[in-house]
Amino acid sequence: MTSTGAGTVQLHTVDEKGEQIEAAVAQAELAPLLAALAHALGDDSFLADDLRPPLRPAEAEIFPQGGMSAEQQERARAKAVEGVHRLMSGERATRTVPMEPLVEFLTGGAAPEYLPLLRRELGLDGDVGAPGWRKPEVAPDVDFEVVVIGAGMSGLAAAHRLAQAEVPFTVLEKNAEVGGTWLENVYPGCRLDTNNFAYSYSFAQKADWPHQFSAQADIARYFEDVATRLDLRRHIKFRTTVVSLRYDESAAVWRITAEDSEGNRLDYAANAVVTAVGQLNQPQLPDIPGIDSFEGTAFHSARWDPSLDLTGKRVAVIGTGASAYQIVPAIAPTVAELAVYQRSAPWMLPTPSYHEPVPTGMRWLFDVVPEYPRWFRFWQFWLATEGRLSLVTVDPEWDEPGTVSAANKLLRDQLVARLEEQYADRPDLLAKVVPDYPPGGKRMLRDNGVWAEALHRDNVDLVTDPITRITPTGIETASGEREFDVIVYATGFRASDFLMPMEVTGKDGRDLHRDWDGNAGAYKGVSVPGFPNLFLVFGPNTNLVVTGSAIFMTECSVEYIMECLRFSLTEGGRPIDVKQGAYEAYCRDMDRGNALRAWGVPGVRSWYKNRYGKVTQNWPWPLLRFYELSTTFDRDAYDVVAPRPTAQKK
Repeated sequence: MTSTGAGTVQLHTVDEKGEQIEAAVAQAELAPLLAALAHALGDDSFLADDLRPPLRPAEAEIFPQGGMSAEQQERARAKAVEGVHRLMSGERATRTVPMEPLVEFLTGGAAPEYLPLLRRELGLDGDVGAPGWRKPEVAPDVDFEVVVIGAGMSGLAAAHRLAQAEVPFTVLEKNAEVGGTWLENVYPGCRLDTNNFAYSYSFAQKADWPHQFSAQADIARYFEDVATRLDLRRHIKFRTTVVSLRYDESAAVWRITAEDSEGNRLDYAANAVVTAVGQLNQPQLPDIPGIDSFEGTAFHSARWDPSLDLTGKRVAVIGTGASAYQIVPAIAPTVAELAVYQRSAPWMLPTPSYHEPVPTGMRWLFDVVPEYPRWFRFWQFWLATEGRLSLVTVDPEWDEPGTVSAANKLLRDQLVARLEEQYADRPDLLAKVVPDYPPGGKRMLRDNGVWAEALHRDNVDLVTDPITRITPTGIETASGEREFDVIVYATGFRASDFLMPMEVTGKDGRDLHRDWDGNAGAYKGVSVPGFPNLFLVFGPNTNLVVTGSAIFMTECSVEYIMECLRFSLTEGGRPIDVKQGAYEAYCRDMDRGNALRAWGVPGVRSWYKNRYGKVTQNWPWPLLRFYELSTTFDRDAYDVVAPRPTAQKK
């Protein structure tokens, strides 16, 4: 037997080969398994043309096994069984299969410019994203301290890279534990909508994820484990909330004011500040009359009390976005009544495996086939790298309502057909659940049927009448008032209010929020003119919609910030400030790109847009472009703004 983090799994000894190995391979993702076997055995016969996945373009669904035919899958499984037998008999590579044909096999011949990005994500060349420098070598005599704000997914990535570069740093975290949004959001049903193998650091990959799309508790544990294994906790000051940042021009340092859990003031100074506070951390309550008058229990989904018992309660959920989509199926079987108030229906992508565990045989293969988890993660990453970008790209000549191109219409038709199947017996519901905007205009959710099942329940109502007011006892619409015991506001976050509620004051007393005026921007998502050595992670225009993983964007941003810090250090520790012209040109490029996507077209309302109708959240271009931008530090885009500062101590 062998043990994995997901439990003890049968199928280990050589005499258990035969049918049991065949059963395991039957549950495997074949293309990455073949690549792993080719690499482990040094045998490129596993990469034969008749085994190559055709990689049909993504539509409503990503085709299983990369679109392999049944006959091709049969050949691939037979070849994989042969390879596992050879491994378990002790055979190992006597020659090296070059990386290029392995990558080419899995990507269908990715353009050469993608290869550096793909090799980085695979991780077999080591930690490619690690800084190629150390402060003691670059600037041994320069006193230099960095403060990182936040110990969520982005903050831990920044902390790890700073530790690798031996740059002194402190992380200030308002919560009592790491994890950020995955610590705070504990509502029923909370889980990833990105495959969890792709939603993991390239430098801290994990083989024993229990599910395809992991639940909140598993993701939170992952970040807790990363913080411990990488020895980051000693740098983190928990229960410390940053109130303000002020750039001190005379000393060329940032003055940071914070508060501990008892409200005591704490002061810090730093030569550079890295904000890693995320985009989805400030709950947004709707502007509904009477919202403070409700006498029952009411809260935002991000402030869920795990001790709350909803059994037999009359519950209202306001909103049908990502959080509501997970909450409603989770609580519907236990509540007495559930009313779901919908302003706009979500588009949903068919994902049968959304709640499924990683198959037992697959977990076993992760144990016995060297590097198979890495190849599988790479496979998941590649399938989503440019994702459905082509399906949400605007055709300027297209004029059919509800779509933005012929490809977008094909996607819409497929998604509507799925809805028609699910609601064939409920035409009243079907009329409510088909969105009136283009697919991709808003966040698309994962559909494994549980949402439709919940809405079909006798104790669940989908309400599309606009809410007129909240009353002391319930919710009123034009149809009348309905009484509830509990109201859940699944109404999203103040995503456009980057870095709120912190006060941020830069050069010449510039107020960052007044400068932005609700229209945030940042050069490469990282730098804002007038705020030297202030660097943002997961900043404006770095959110993803139909491509890749947020962790990829975060790692790229952090790696770019490390090059900014290196440049600052080589200049004697003097701060650097992005030039206004470079910033404005970059923001224009973001506007141009987002206007070409379904989420940027006029008439579509979503949290992707700020109050001016401008998209300040989303990255509009292929992932490759962001990778190339983040791996190129352009000295000419920055000014060195001050003489070397006097070392500042806390």
